[in-house]
Amino acid sequence: MSFYTLSKIQRAQLVIEIYNDILADIRYNTTEKVLLYFNDDDTYIRKAAYLNIGKIYINHKELAIATIALLHKLLLSEEYKIRQTVINAAGEIGKKDFAIVEIFFDTALFDKHHSVRNAVIGSIKKMSEKNPLPVLQWAQKYLHHPDKEIRREICHGIELRGRTHPQDILPMLKELQYDTTARVRNTLVHVLGQIAYKKGCLQTVIEHLNNWENKMLVAQAIEEIIDVHYRYRNFAAITQEQAEEYIKHNYKN
Repeated sequence: MSFYTLSKIQRAQLVIEIYNDILADIRYNTTEKVLLYFNDDDTYIRKAAYLNIGKIYINHKELAIATIALLHKLLLSEEYKIRQTVINAAGEIGKKDFAIVEIFFDTALFDKHHSVRNAVIGSIKKMSEKNPLPVLQWAQKYLHHPDKEIRREICHGIELRGRTHPQDILPMLKELQYDTTARVRNTLVHVLGQIAYKKGCLQTVIEHLNNWENKMLVAQAIEEIIDVHYRYRNFAAITQEQAEEYIKHNYKN
C-alpha cells in the first residue's frame, strides 16, 4: 500500500484507521497492527503512525503510561524502520513532554543504524522548536561527547530552534568552533548559514560571530552565509547583496 497512490479522501480515511488500530493495540497491550505500520516500506505510512502516536498521547492521557511502554518495547526491535519510527513518535511526544521520552534519545543517539540516528536529529529539531528549554539542556550534555558523530548530530539537531531564536543556540555553537573533526566543523558552518538567512537572524548571528576567536572558521561561516542568501534567494529575508553589505559594515574581522 502506497499512501500517495490513494485519493485525498482515502488518505484521510487511512489516517483515521491507523489511529484506531494503534489505539486498540495500546489499549489491549498488543502490537499486531502497530508493528505493521511502524515497519511499512512507505515513509508516509510510518509518518502517519508516529504522528498518531503523538495525538493518542495527548488525547488519551489515561493511556500515557501504556503508550510509552509500547514504544519501549518496539525500540528493542531488530528492524531499523521500527526503531526509527519509535524515535519519531517519541519526538512528537517530546514536543510537549520531553522528560518522559528523554531516555529514548539517550539510547538512539548510539543506534547502529544511521536512519535511527537521523531520526534523533529530526526529533531534536522539532522538539527544540516547540519545547526548547529541556531539549537544549539535554543536547548540552552531548555537545562535547568523545564520538564525533554524536557532536555532529547534536549540532545539526539544534538548528531549527536557531532559525527563530538564534540567541538560544549560538552560545552552544560557539563551543564547537575549535572542534578537531572537519565533519563537525562543516556541520557547524552549515547550521550558521541555515540560521542567518531567516528574518531578523543575520544581525544576531553576525553580532555573535564578532566574539568568536576562531577567525578561520568564522570566515568560512561568513562565506556560507553569503552563499546561502543566493542559494535560498526565494526564501531569504534579504537579498545576497543586502547581506554582503550588512556583513561588510557590521562584522569586525
